[in-house]
Amino acid sequence: MKVTEHLQQAQNTLISFEVLPPLKGKTIASLYDHLDPLMEFKPSWINVTYHRSETMFKKKADGTFEKVDVRKRPGTVGICAAIMNHYQIDAVPHIICGGFTKRETEDALIDLDFLGIDNVLVLRGDAAKNEASFEPETGGNIYALDLLKQVCNMNHGVYLDEDIKNGGKTSFCMGVAGYPEKHFEAPNLEIDLQRLKQKVDAGAEYIMTQMFFDNQKFFDFVKACRDMGITVPIIPGLKPITNKKQLSVLPRIFHVDLPTDLSNELMKCKTDAECEQVGTEWLIHQSKELKKFGVPVLHYYTLGKPKVIWNVVKEIS
Repeated sequence: MKVTEHLQQAQNTLISFEVLPPLKGKTIASLYDHLDPLMEFKPSWINVTYHRSETMFKKKADGTFEKVDVRKRPGTVGICAAIMNHYQIDAVPHIICGGFTKRETEDALIDLDFLGIDNVLVLRGDAAKNEASFEPETGGNIYALDLLKQVCNMNHGVYLDEDIKNGGKTSFCMGVAGYPEKHFEAPNLEIDLQRLKQKVDAGAEYIMTQMFFDNQKFFDFVKACRDMGITVPIIPGLKPITNKKQLSVLPRIFHVDLPTDLSNELMKCKTDAECEQVGTEWLIHQSKELKKFGVPVLHYYTLGKPKVIWNVVKEIS
């Protein structure tokens, strides 16, 4: 089923999870061990993130250095197929601009379609670690909007090769990212919302938000979207705090604010276990308030912390 079909059929707030592909060298069993406890909550779908390759310099025997591309978490397409086969549940792969030509993207979309995967979350993706700002692949999509349009074209049977006539139509349900605290590259929230509306007008069927820790920022974001004329479902993305390092890491890497009440409680903690307890209680409160607000889905970024997410969802179920 498509994400939009899950939403249309829902009688209550749904639950969904997001996972990282296993590191290269790990087996699929590591992912099943991660997800097995969470299946108790009957999630409507599982998102699978994508991480672009990294450029590294490896020293050769003669003392010179060789530039190599390393993909630390391969196999997103295969992982989605495995999840669907193993759990009989829908999987939503992230597709990104960075690191791919349009032709490589087309081939990946064809593979997804062949596997019966009809949901995608369309993202530009982050800059490579060795880049100061995002640089598209030569021959690749520059913006998420461009990538979205490519998926839309395939849904209409339009492929990159002009000699393909009456091409088979894919049927992807497309989600896009939203930023309650605005994307850090946008000059202001107004322009960020205008860009988001362009994606919705181009065919995006729902919005998945970046993590946030102040629900009021999400409520304000939803109102701003509605005032802008954006009517598609908006799904909150939620992440637990589990250690004190995140007080600086999350603002620096993800450009999100932590409320004063939360940061004050975390600063009092002496151990990661205490931080995890504070983060769990905060996420439970967030989840209950969002559910009361009437969000269509509570989407949890599990990211290596399935036990924390289990404790949170158990409390609100």
